[in-house]
Amino acid sequence: MAPEAAGRPPEETLSLWKREQDRLKALLVDRDTEAWQRDPAFSGLQRVGGVDVSFVKGDSVSACASLVVLSFPELEVVYEESRMVSLTAPYVAGFLAFREVPFLVDLVQQLQEKEPGLMPQVLLVDGNGVLHHRGCVAYCCPTPLPQFTLLCPLPGFGVACHLGVLTELPCIGVAKKLLQVDGLENNALHKEKIRLLQAGGDTFPLMGGSGTVLGMALKSHSHSIKPLYISVGHKISLEAAVRLTQCCCRFRIPEPVRQADIRSREHIRRTLGHLRPSEPGQARSQKAHCPKACPKGGPGEPTDPSGPQQRPRDRLGGSQEQQSPFWSGGDEVP
Repeated sequence: MAPEAAGRPPEETLSLWKREQDRLKALLVDRDTEAWQRDPAFSGLQRVGGVDVSFVKGDSVSACASLVVLSFPELEVVYEESRMVSLTAPYVAGFLAFREVPFLVDLVQQLQEKEPGLMPQVLLVDGNGVLHHRGCVAYCCPTPLPQFTLLCPLPGFGVACHLGVLTELPCIGVAKKLLQVDGLENNALHKEKIRLLQAGGDTFPLMGGSGTVLGMALKSHSHSIKPLYISVGHKISLEAAVRLTQCCCRFRIPEPVRQADIRSREHIRRTLGHLRPSEPGQARSQKAHCPKACPKGGPGEPTDPSGPQQRPRDRLGGSQEQQSPFWSGGDEVP
């Protein structure tokens, strides 16, 4: 979870943010818009992007925004850019985009200007899309009896939606923790559904109390214990978003997001020049040779010659992150 900036914005600022979210939400597209999205093997998809914002422990202002572009299906980094930024907007639950997205939009625009041939065809975002506080369910459609109202589901508008609409790129929300909205709870029933996920690629729908499927829980790797929570960001269907995320997973976290996180942390270390030594068996580098992410027979299994001490579940969100002076912003309530 990212550190919170001190204070809360005035009500007029929150009202402004709400109006802007509503304006952008009207532009949201939650279906496939590209031919490659409808192809079982994603033929035509050549570049996938990932974004992340990492923070310096104990500092609510200094952060590093990172954009990477990977070849597909090889998942090799072909472009990267990281920069230190100062976060001026405070963290407010439901409005994470106003704190972080402007810096990510700048990185995408810079890539468009510098290397337009490397523009990603889709972005994977460390955060939520339509699985979000703002707008999941609205009380509306009053009946003749004033004591009753109907619940009409509306799409939420998380950081992946916000970034997608502003960049006009297909976006996928990839969250590491369940955002408990519209009746979704990390309760005993939810934990039992997780337990029943047996192999990499197994899923179950995240259906809210309104009856709307807001996303999917995905066991992204056979050795991972915790699922990922996938939701539509922009210009892609949930089905395609889940399939593509799985195809991008060498470890628990999809490679575009994982590489953006690694590079943002490395940029902080180089810039600030301080880092606690890694614990034995928890080195940051993980130079596993992996097959293509999505061969014709299905998603490939990774090969990790370093042994069980670096199993995928230890990446991004495991004990290593708790011991590090840096952490990613994607676990806060987006």
